[in-house]
Amino acid sequence: MSTLKTKRKYNRKLPILIEKGEDGMYIVECPLFDGCYTQGKTIDEALKNIREVIELILNEKEARRVIKNYNPQEISLHTITI
Repeated sequence: MSTLKTKRKYNRKLPILIEKGEDGMYIVECPLFDGCYTQGKTIDEALKNIREVIELILNEKEARRVIKNYNPQEISLHTITI
């Protein structure tokens, strides 16, 4: 019997935020989960890294509940100058 866990497929589109820092690194965050952020030298690397972080977080029961119930109708991001 195999001890490897199979990856679950949630088929959900998750919101992520990407910001380029002053040091040139891309910081990416998934606001659905506390502490769900990472970075990368490129956007592609940052996206790969956030997928890995999300997969780790989804080992937690509460995170699986959040993603199961997540079904937004609309998402928008705005900025303001202060």
